[in-house]
Amino acid sequence: MDSDTVVAAVPPAEQARPPLSIRGAVLRTTGSARPYRESRPLEILDLQLEHPGSGEILVKIEAAGLCHSDLSVVNGSRVRPTPMLLGHEAAGRVVELGAGVDDLRVGQRVVMAFLPRCGDCAGCHTDGKLPCVPGSAANNAGTLLGGTGRLEHDGSRVNHHLGVSAFADHAVVNRFSVVPVGDDVPPDIAAVLGCAVLTGGGAVINAGRPRPGDTVAIVGLGGVGMAALITALSLDVAGVIGIDSVPAKLDQARRLGAGAVYTPAEALEQGIRANVVIEAAGHPRAFETAVRITAAGGTTVTVGLPAPDQLASVSPLTITAEARTIIGSYLGSAVPARDIPFYAELWRAGRLPVESLISSRIRLEDINEGMDTLADGNAVRQIILFD
Repeated sequence: MDSDTVVAAVPPAEQARPPLSIRGAVLRTTGSARPYRESRPLEILDLQLEHPGSGEILVKIEAAGLCHSDLSVVNGSRVRPTPMLLGHEAAGRVVELGAGVDDLRVGQRVVMAFLPRCGDCAGCHTDGKLPCVPGSAANNAGTLLGGTGRLEHDGSRVNHHLGVSAFADHAVVNRFSVVPVGDDVPPDIAAVLGCAVLTGGGAVINAGRPRPGDTVAIVGLGGVGMAALITALSLDVAGVIGIDSVPAKLDQARRLGAGAVYTPAEALEQGIRANVVIEAAGHPRAFETAVRITAAGGTTVTVGLPAPDQLASVSPLTITAEARTIIGSYLGSAVPARDIPFYAELWRAGRLPVESLISSRIRLEDINEGMDTLADGNAVRQIILFD
């Protein structure tokens, strides 16, 4: 499909048209051996993409980020139906509007939100605390919100990833899976707002809720953790502490303004304590570290997603005696339509340096090598740029 194509809204009666031909990265099976640059679990394929149906839109993808949620599907720690076109953190331009979508315009830049919110279910009535019930069901099933699928390869179904499937030049998504942003927000910045910032920033603001004078610590400085760190730095807090085992990430946290940085062992040995601690590594040992360094009366927020069979050990006595709180925060307890514009405004004001989260910009063809880099902990956010 030509990148400059502009398509107006199409009446339902005219939607039985030949599918679009797109190019994307498909995961056929999970659990491939490392290094991925050799086993190549993600295959770049020519796919067929149906035009948007009612309540859906077609988006030309401009930028997509590589996230641990993608890697967790590749390595099999998060079970998803395959084959699947991966990618969930992205931004692009609206190309076509399905029937009933009248609040967006063709050519508008949108940020993908990997958990759509229907607005009507019990989960959507919790102000972000719980995920959307039908949105979660659709994500688990590999469909768009409402149960539809729009992807095929050689006549066989290809599953959608978290309602987005952004590792391709175009995507059809439900209207509730996007949030519009201004043209002044570059596509790579916009993409990172939709997952890393939404999740990490929300863990701080929506779940941790630090008060003026509190100290905030971030355990795990990947994309989500570093986003939590720069969000905490934008607030009126007494100090921000970065904790990670990778020296380069500690150096970056210090450059961004963290008042102190430690490895997990150093933090424990030195008895570091913080009022609000965000665990963003997705590992049970990181969770244990986060709980141990939380001050009396403080709050531990866990936003990482370890494998389902991994367990952590904590002391119930300490939680009770020190009046601690432990909070789980999925997707930063976010309401994307509310929170993404807020983060965009922080970025415009120069208070949220989202560009500092971007480690490199790569091609779609380099995605397997990118997954190796991500698995090795050597990147905060790698961004695939589409022309």
